[in-house]
Amino acid sequence: MEGRGEEEENVSAPLLNIQVKFSGRSIPVSLSTESTIKDLKSLLQPLTNVLPRGQKLIFKGKVLEDTMKLKSTDITNGSKLMLMASQGLHQGDGPITKQVLSSGSGLRKPSNDGGSAQGLMDRKVEAASVVVDKSRSKHWKITGVVALSGCQLKVIPEEVWGCRSSIRVLDISRNSIHEVPAKIGSLSSIQKILLNENGIRDECISWEGVVSLPSLTILNLNHNGLTSLPSGLGALVSLAQLHVANNKLTSLPVEIGLLTRLEILKVNNNRISSIPSHIGNCVSLVEVDLASNHLVEFPDTIGSLRNLKALHLSNNGLKSLPSTLFKLCTQLSTLDLHNTEITIDILRQFEGWEAFDERRRLKHQKQLDFRVGSSGAFDEGADKH
Repeated sequence: MEGRGEEEENVSAPLLNIQVKFSGRSIPVSLSTESTIKDLKSLLQPLTNVLPRGQKLIFKGKVLEDTMKLKSTDITNGSKLMLMASQGLHQGDGPITKQVLSSGSGLRKPSNDGGSAQGLMDRKVEAASVVVDKSRSKHWKITGVVALSGCQLKVIPEEVWGCRSSIRVLDISRNSIHEVPAKIGSLSSIQKILLNENGIRDECISWEGVVSLPSLTILNLNHNGLTSLPSGLGALVSLAQLHVANNKLTSLPVEIGLLTRLEILKVNNNRISSIPSHIGNCVSLVEVDLASNHLVEFPDTIGSLRNLKALHLSNNGLKSLPSTLFKLCTQLSTLDLHNTEITIDILRQFEGWEAFDERRRLKHQKQLDFRVGSSGAFDEGADKH
């Protein structure tokens, strides 16, 4: 009899297959009858982007409490639950809705222009090469600055490559440039490249050309369609600022640890679920923005970032941070954890909290003093520094 009892205890609890209705779609979920409502919310987090404390599950008009086990409720196989989300309590770029899924499916609305004269004219305009005033290219060589932001460009003008080592700054942001050719590597003296808001995808950028630029200090690829960064990124040893916010990145390469001069890292509004521990080698980092991603943990090596002053982690699935954060990052004065599972009560238990809190308050007071001073009457001492 004892042997049979042990055998029965080892038999896993039966599974329940249920449907969770959320924002116009139905999410199938399977879990044990021994699971709690809190377990169910944890399963729904990556499927909806809604943090557990922002979820309200309703069954037969009743709100289900976190501590309740499924077997103690009336939920059976095939039951349908409704999920309601509190505004703001989400990870990534917001709750995954039916509309978001449709827009990201890759399906394109068929063109209705057919063979019309207007449609043909539009295609000819798109195919037309970009013509640049010759006097402008001479100006580029003299100043070292190519300023072509918001010029409705489809391609990078050929005249740019003719300037080669003369160019220090290339600003072709806010255009429709979908190809960055290997020839970008010929701009051997370039220090700043702005390619943000162009719709650039992985297959359209020659990383081989970009990572061969020895003097590059600022690279801005915000608001594009990138899903990954190359391992060759570590070759940009002079890089001080990397801006890749509002893309579709799912990870960062471990080679990011080779960027020992990197001071600003902006990777917010992507789909990153983990950070490589090698980020601890980026000892010059002053500001890191990883807000609105899918992070659930942060590496202990963050303690090596002794110059870190600002860390933005809002709208992530984080439940904890390394307990040595405040003790080791002694210059940290800005920590944004809005809409995460981490509360101020948890942070107060960390060693070094008091010193961090004092730095935070001092910075806030300085900002207030600056705003008051700059908006009031003339202060004869305001220009001392």
